[in-house]
Amino acid sequence: MAVSQILGRLMFAGAALVGFLPLPLARWLGAVSGRLAHALGTREAKVARRNLELIAPELDARAREGLVGEILRATGRNLLETLRVWTHKRGANLRLVRAVHGVELLDRALADGRGLIVSAPHYGNWELLIQYLASRAPFSLVYRVPEKAAGDVFLRLARGGPNVRLVPAETNAMRPLWKALKEGGMVGITPDQQPKFGGGEFAPFFGRQALTLSLIPRLAERSGAPVVFAWAEPVPGGFDIRFEQADPRIADPDLVVATTAMNAQVEAIARRDLRQYQWTYKRYSRRPRGSGEKNPYYPDCY
Repeated sequence: MAVSQILGRLMFAGAALVGFLPLPLARWLGAVSGRLAHALGTREAKVARRNLELIAPELDARAREGLVGEILRATGRNLLETLRVWTHKRGANLRLVRAVHGVELLDRALADGRGLIVSAPHYGNWELLIQYLASRAPFSLVYRVPEKAAGDVFLRLARGGPNVRLVPAETNAMRPLWKALKEGGMVGITPDQQPKFGGGEFAPFFGRQALTLSLIPRLAERSGAPVVFAWAEPVPGGFDIRFEQADPRIADPDLVVATTAMNAQVEAIARRDLRQYQWTYKRYSRRPRGSGEKNPYYPDCY
């Protein structure tokens, strides 16, 4: 067995030790870890603070710092919830689902046979959402391959399972996704993952231009498959899963129109509870070429 296989399996075993904590205890420990990260001024705390400075400059320093603390506590809870989802069998994970809202959108698309594009923002616990979707139909997930081979082994162990196909986020990702849709399956893509230059368009997000992935609009326009937004929102004792019809402009052949519509819907979801969105991610690091704008995270958040 390769070293990467051994290391990846050891990482998974370590995650399982934490993942078997009862959900209330896991959430409490996650909140404690977030509070500690805030107190220590970690990179995540710095990135969240900078993001709030960018998207909500009207907040005074005290209000902003209070929200940074709440975001980090929610991030810590999400991490430990995710370890639980990754290391439990699907049946146990689905028992955490308290309600499913808008499921008729999913049922209608699956019955239609044209496949379904699921736009899953980094809000709440998207890993539980993967488990739910794969319980309904074959599900192809676009993911960013970790730099270390052991990390990829770990992710495949954590996210794999019946009805799940992992598709690396590479230039040829369109082909397997197109095939999955033609077969009536689902494909899941995060709309708010910053792509490389050439893989997206700049569109407004919380009032600021952000390089935005164009894969969902291109796939929707060329395949004719419907698009829904979906997320798993934490509630007492578990999660509510929600589906929402995508703005039809997401399939517009003009990619600026399409990505603008997509970002507006992601923003509306994030505004449900800003604490549950992934503000520890450097969403605005790539700036429009020729704009003269500098990376707003450099050097303070590195």
